[in-house]
Amino acid sequence: MSLTNLEVVGVIGAGTMGHGVAQVCAQAGFEVLLYDVTPGAVAEGVRRIDRNLSVGVEKGKVTAAEREAALGRLKGVASLDALAPAGLVIECAPERLELKQSLFRALSAVVSPDAVLASNTSSLSLTEIAAAATGPHRVVGLHFFNPVHLMKLLEVVQALQTSASTVETVKAFGAALKKELIIVRDSPGFASSRLGVALGLEAIRMLEEGVGSAADIDRAMELGYGHPMGPLKLGDLVGLDVRLAIAEYLYAETGSPTFRPPQLLKKMVRAGKLGKKSGEGFYSYPTE
Repeated sequence: MSLTNLEVVGVIGAGTMGHGVAQVCAQAGFEVLLYDVTPGAVAEGVRRIDRNLSVGVEKGKVTAAEREAALGRLKGVASLDALAPAGLVIECAPERLELKQSLFRALSAVVSPDAVLASNTSSLSLTEIAAAATGPHRVVGLHFFNPVHLMKLLEVVQALQTSASTVETVKAFGAALKKELIIVRDSPGFASSRLGVALGLEAIRMLEEGVGSAADIDRAMELGYGHPMGPLKLGDLVGLDVRLAIAEYLYAETGSPTFRPPQLLKKMVRAGKLGKKSGEGFYSYPTE
């Protein structure tokens, strides 16, 4: 499929990542169909998009007309079947392999045979996800970064089955979103998550050992290495439950002690201290 034939983009999941993906697609001129299985999630996702765009208008990065146009391209849908017109579907569901495989199996029967099926997974095997789809050559990883409307990187992950034409299509799509692309092969954690999780887990171990406070450990990377956000603050933003699940997956896949989840991380997740979304993680956050 060429980019000229890709006018409608479906997004599955309206949460932390999904609403951001829907926003940048709508801002780039694509018609967006947003679906979430949780009642009320799509409406909340659209509200967050509206708020992001309003902040953009206040800061002079988005015009009022552009905001209205982007919102006008967003449409919430109530079922997977309603994604049938999409030439590209981007799945932003929770990081569970069986769930993603089930979605790709169902989507294969809904969209056209040449529609591209993309997963925003940050660590799971694209090759295993693709195996569940009819036409696995059209499955690819599109790993966005949070917050999607501000972060420039888009990691394109090639499953073993991904065709060269699928990669070319999503490269053109990424360029339309004004993202900077890296192309990697399917491997545990890809490039970004593998490096990012290693740094984040080591920061947690340092906090656990009393090397420094969360704020000082974060400032070491922000001021010493130019990171826009320290690894502990980033973990709070991503979600410590998500961070733990990825660490457990990488540890199981690689056997490397680098990815062994620290006890502190396990205890925080068990206590419901999941980061920004729960109001408390390594830092405290006001409830919205």
